Amino acid sequence: MSILELKQRVSRLSIRERSELQLYLLRLKRETPAWKRATAKRIRDMQAGKFVTLEELRTRISKK
Repeated sequence: MSILELKQRVSRLSIRERSELQLYLLRLKRETPAWKRATAKRIRDMQAGKFVTLEELRTRISKK
């Protein structure tokens, strides 16, 4: 089955079925080694103090 055929089939699904498919695809993505490595790196960075507080984020956004 081609990507085009998959897209056509998905377009005929109900909203509920599309939501279920979306959740399934997200779960598959989160099981990949690349996603797990990236998540582990973000956690290590946060534990090392590399993060932005909510107040800092608000300040940055308000300057734009």
